Amino acid sequence: MNLKSERRGIHVDQSELLCKKGCGYYGNPAWQGFCSKCWREEYHKARQKQIQEDWELAERLQREEEEAYASSQSTQGAQSREEEEAYASSQSTQGAQSLTFSKFEEKKTNEKTRKVTTVKKFFTASSRTGAKKEIQEAKAPSPSINRQASIETDRVSKEFIEFLKTYHKPGQDIYKQCKLFLDTMNHKRDLSIEEQSECAQDFYQNVAEKLQTRWKVSPEKVEKAMDQIEKYIMTRQYKYVFCPETTDDEKKDLAVQKRIRALHWVTPQMLCVPVNEEIPEVSDMVVKAITDIIEMDSKRVPRDKLACITKCSKHIFNAIKITKNEPASADDFLPTLIYIVLKGNPPRLQSNIQYITRFCNPSRLMTGEDGYYFTNLCCAVAFIEKLDAQSLNLSQEDFDRFMTGQTSPKKQESDSFSPDVCLGVKQMYKNLDLLSQLNERQERIVNEAKKLEKDLIDWTDGITKEVQDIVEKYPLDIKPKNQALAAIDSENVENDKLPPPLQPQVYAG
Repeated sequence: MNLKSERRGIHVDQSELLCKKGCGYYGNPAWQGFCSKCWREEYHKARQKQIQEDWELAERLQREEEEAYASSQSTQGAQSREEEEAYASSQSTQGAQSLTFSKFEEKKTNEKTRKVTTVKKFFTASSRTGAKKEIQEAKAPSPSINRQASIETDRVSKEFIEFLKTYHKPGQDIYKQCKLFLDTMNHKRDLSIEEQSECAQDFYQNVAEKLQTRWKVSPEKVEKAMDQIEKYIMTRQYKYVFCPETTDDEKKDLAVQKRIRALHWVTPQMLCVPVNEEIPEVSDMVVKAITDIIEMDSKRVPRDKLACITKCSKHIFNAIKITKNEPASADDFLPTLIYIVLKGNPPRLQSNIQYITRFCNPSRLMTGEDGYYFTNLCCAVAFIEKLDAQSLNLSQEDFDRFMTGQTSPKKQESDSFSPDVCLGVKQMYKNLDLLSQLNERQERIVNEAKKLEKDLIDWTDGITKEVQDIVEKYPLDIKPKNQALAAIDSENVENDKLPPPLQPQVYAG
């Protein structure tokens, strides 16, 4: 297995990590390969196009209604003239004609009402956030308003207020905007998670623009302010927007965890991971990287989750650097990140990725090391979901056997250990290898015993069938038992007067 063939299954060109629109920012699979900015532009274009199509459809329906009404009116006008002529010729039909005219007036009124109602219903159905729905939600008190704030929420609130004091008047405006946004989100719980994400992204963008244009805040202070705003808001919104029941995030989490458990047999050599865990420093780095990626689930703020991914990635780079005695490359980083994810199996991985994608400050995902590491993590998860025999340079037969647990890759031979490794570790691997061989031998014996048992059953069935065929072809005719032989003259009834037979005589000489 050469190095080039191993790289072919895992290598990802760095250009593939960028936005496919060519803006230079990092893309994201959740945004169909676009960055946050381009995705919002594409989303708004599609939304405006849909609204335009709805208006055109409504106008066409209205024209059809008006044409139908005009046609009906002309028909009724002709009927009315005929009714007037009939009225002049016959006074006796006046009551009937008057009734018909009254029905015509009633029908015309109903047509107008139905036309207006149809158009109103059309636009009401196409609107995603109806005014009536918002009014009902505004009247209903949110359960989060009266709930007791947690210790973490109180701590974050105090830190946020202390931070805003350094901004003076802009800080007061920021606090009011944040409170207004939280109140708005409390009344929009029934919106889809994508729509809530859109509201959060719009809020981030509006606040950042206001700080730069209206309050003339420097870019460095704007970035710090946006981090604190995100922390303050998402600490309160976390329980409502992380892995909501209206999405299939939990289902995806279970599927990824099941997939990773099934790939527990994948070795660093299969992924061409340039990390030697026998080196104590490297082993410590691997453990720290796994700890960081698992710790991501315990964080509530998207920026803190990104920080865990960044720390994990830096530990990976350090482990590669120590192993190779040279700086790590991107081709070395991605396979090692895949190996760390497989070895750690982080909880709720897809939910955390979706949560960061939906509610993180978009500027962090578009540029910088956080965005780069997060994009690589998305690529690693996508690679794990599509991992096949060709990616690991295995035959399909071996891959299927490993996946079903029939066998596992060979362990490291004890002779290949360095002299510094203790005897206990060598003996452990030797015993594992011996157990593996015994297990394979036992499986082989069991399979052969089952085969022998099947052959005996088939042989018995075959002999029984052959005997039955012979018996049917040559049936055995059993005759009755013959009677005992009687005396020669026993049946000679007619000669019963014959003299008795001669008796032997003994003469003395």
